[in-house]
Amino acid sequence: MSHYEAYDETSRHYDQTRIAVGAEIILGCLARNDKPLGELTVLDAGCGTGAYSQAIVGRVGRVEAMDMSRGMLDAARAKLAGPHRAGNIAFHQGSITALPFEAASFDGVMINQVLHHLPDDGAAGYPLHREVFAEFSRVLRPGGSLVVNSCSQDQLDGAYWYYQLVPRAKAAMAAGFASLDIIEALLSDVGFEPQGRFVPVDAVCQGAAYFDGRGPLNKEWRDGDSFWALADADELEAALATVRDLDQAGAFDGFLAEHDARRADIGQITFLHARRL
Repeated sequence: MSHYEAYDETSRHYDQTRIAVGAEIILGCLARNDKPLGELTVLDAGCGTGAYSQAIVGRVGRVEAMDMSRGMLDAARAKLAGPHRAGNIAFHQGSITALPFEAASFDGVMINQVLHHLPDDGAAGYPLHREVFAEFSRVLRPGGSLVVNSCSQDQLDGAYWYYQLVPRAKAAMAAGFASLDIIEALLSDVGFEPQGRFVPVDAVCQGAAYFDGRGPLNKEWRDGDSFWALADADELEAALATVRDLDQAGAFDGFLAEHDARRADIGQITFLHARRL
């Protein structure tokens, strides 16, 4: 469960401004396996509303989708009722720090924008990240693939225009993300061999909704990015006042363009691929 976002509540409209970008990268990583893609059993760890499960189900043999949030799982079950009836996906409530699966149960594991929700301690070397990666190592068979969807510090700094509206929340968000180098080092420590990093530079996690300059004024729009839960009431109100002032002055298009300029070069997210030794 996220240590700062109430996902049982936001699950009701999370998908209105959130899409599964980079699914083709995940499938490409999973395909680097000694078994055909259509025979792989894949764990979606922290599946949320099932957007990434939906993107790969039917392309792989079977998906086991797991999340701590009952609300998120209910949304995923509703979205994937057909594949569930067909036996292509199953759902589990549980923690990624203690996976309810036998050793070597999976050919692949994917985890998408989840790790920064761990109440981890960077100064202590990210012990919860290590614990989670050790669990992935345990449930993956040798040669299996792990795909981690995260953000670099550079992406957090320059690829989300609205982060500039709430600088304290932005700093708190950045502090929750382990660097990509640290993630790869931790993976190496628990039995993985990093295979590469992949950035879908043209992908926008919120789809067309990302370009709605007035979006922050709408709570359902904000619920598409858990980042907003890090803004306290005062910072949020100041941000909304800024949006209103910019809009009234006819200056918001310029603000959005200025703070979105780097995204096309650095992308919003990075996929890390690692192989279980």
